[in-house]
Amino acid sequence: MKYHILILTLFIQTICQAQADTSLPLYKIVGNNIADFTTDNLGNIYLLSTNNQLKKLNPNGDSVAVFNDVRRFGKLYQIDASNPLKVLLYYKDFSTVVALDRFLNIRNTIDLRRLKLYQVKTIGQSFDNGVWVYDEQEAKLKRVADDGTIKEQTGDLRQQLEEAPAPDFITDQERLVYLYDSTRGLLVFDYFGNVKNKVALTGWQDFQVIGTVIFGRKGTLLERYQLNTLQLQEKNLPGILHNTTRIHIAINRLYCLKQGRLYIYSL
Repeated sequence: MKYHILILTLFIQTICQAQADTSLPLYKIVGNNIADFTTDNLGNIYLLSTNNQLKKLNPNGDSVAVFNDVRRFGKLYQIDASNPLKVLLYYKDFSTVVALDRFLNIRNTIDLRRLKLYQVKTIGQSFDNGVWVYDEQEAKLKRVADDGTIKEQTGDLRQQLEEAPAPDFITDQERLVYLYDSTRGLLVFDYFGNVKNKVALTGWQDFQVIGTVIFGRKGTLLERYQLNTLQLQEKNLPGILHNTTRIHIAINRLYCLKQGRLYIYSL
């Protein structure tokens, strides 16, 4: 927890300093024609090119693995590298989850349609190396095991909430599961499927959870929400971070995707 707080403190300090002198400490620029990216907790970077090649870089920016079989399952919709030993790829059009090992070799695939899961917008790694999915058709959060069986599921959320969510993002952190819907806000569940928190944080891009701190980008603002204290803070992003495709924080780096290139700044 102290490490998570340190990372966020460094990030806020860097943003405040950048507001004062209009600069950020640029560490490196990597890639060309990048469509999307993510990182893992070891500092590795995963780049998805516009021609659907997935490349893994080490923290120094050197290529260590490539996955060229991306098109086999259609258009890649999501990359989840929260577990560096098991990277999840989600192909929404074919309702297929592909699990890769750390060398980007295929470990297994899960066809969600065989589980009668036809309306799944996003997925997330679960605490037991499974997959969290939200079934919009039944309005249930479900945990799917590696063998393609459903292990746990909530009740119908339409009976618990005024309006069922349609989450854009799912993540499992600190024994809680976060469902973020940019139009309806945030829902936080425990592992038993109970709703622990409902927070009206809407319109966010780049939703991310580090420890118990939640943040996202809203226009030119960085918004930071502390789950324990229920405090919301806002900071203006420096001009250099405006008009970016995506912003992401990991370890001691700030990653910014802009015009097909990944800009990495030091914290």
